[in-house]
Amino acid sequence: MLELLASLAAQAASAIEATTLHQELVRAPEEARDPVPLADRFNKIVGESESMQRAYKLTGRAAASDATVLIRGESGTGKELIARAVHVNSPRREKAFVKVDCAALPASLIENELFGHEKGAYTGADQRAEGKFDAAQGGTIFLDELGELPTPVQGKLLRVLQDREFDRVGGAKPVKVDVRVVAATNRDLEKMIEEGRFRSDLYYRVKVVEIALPPLRVRGAEDVTRLVRHFLAHHAKRHGRSVPKIAPAALARLAAYSWPGNVRELENCLESAIVVMEGDELRAEHLPLPERVPSLRASATESSGDRVPTLAEVEKEHVLSVLARANGNRSEAARLLAIGRNTLQRKLREYGVGP
Repeated sequence: MLELLASLAAQAASAIEATTLHQELVRAPEEARDPVPLADRFNKIVGESESMQRAYKLTGRAAASDATVLIRGESGTGKELIARAVHVNSPRREKAFVKVDCAALPASLIENELFGHEKGAYTGADQRAEGKFDAAQGGTIFLDELGELPTPVQGKLLRVLQDREFDRVGGAKPVKVDVRVVAATNRDLEKMIEEGRFRSDLYYRVKVVEIALPPLRVRGAEDVTRLVRHFLAHHAKRHGRSVPKIAPAALARLAAYSWPGNVRELENCLESAIVVMEGDELRAEHLPLPERVPSLRASATESSGDRVPTLAEVEKEHVLSVLARANGNRSEAARLLAIGRNTLQRKLREYGVGP
């Protein structure tokens, strides 16, 4: 009986670790104030900021339909996770989810990769080969980096979306297909249309539902903190270590950094820290970040043209930078900022940094 209970407990623990609930359970008690629903449909996506909530809402609505979806966002923001969330929450969830990285394939091969070829289509084609659309029959095909598709292939994709059929390379008989298309890009498709590098008719067919993923630098310190705890728990387990505590200076440095590589860069940073650190506390010196932290103000201006950071954003960046400079010592940071320690504590709580 004891062996059975132990087995059941182990299975339950594995299930919990696969969800966002795990990141809440590994928090210190005073940090676990925000409940996370157990039945979270997007349990591999971490973040509760307003911009992410908008993305979740659109993802849920898209999943309930069979509409074509276009996911937009910078590299590293989690576009593939959203694409998978659309699929696993849709009626097609029991069928295949097939990913195609349009940027990883030479232009001469991508048509063959997507649509397959008939026997004799070219030298060496000694038998018919099916493509990714065949593999995704009844399910979802995820076209990552859609903006990299060559113009001739864009025309074939448009035909799939309009008529639900395509011709294999070297083929003359149309192949019927029942596949949902979810695409993603970090390119400016509107500018590409103006330059004649992307078809406008395909653009309007693809963006039936458009989901915009925000860069990490605008999601707020609270989302950064959630992601930090999530990735530390994940990579501590992966590398056989206990989940470390986080020094205030390290957390302030992470929250103040602009993350040009977004969530992917944050995860790589924390995995590196887990590997190289000694002891049970992650400190600022363990983080593989540049000595001169890129300015959030500069990043916002570079990424969004005429956007000017709000006064609150500028203040938050300055406070967190001073805290990092003071090595997490809040009394020293308050002195440098010429404010009371209680005022600093209140501001840090508002930023989602520490208790």
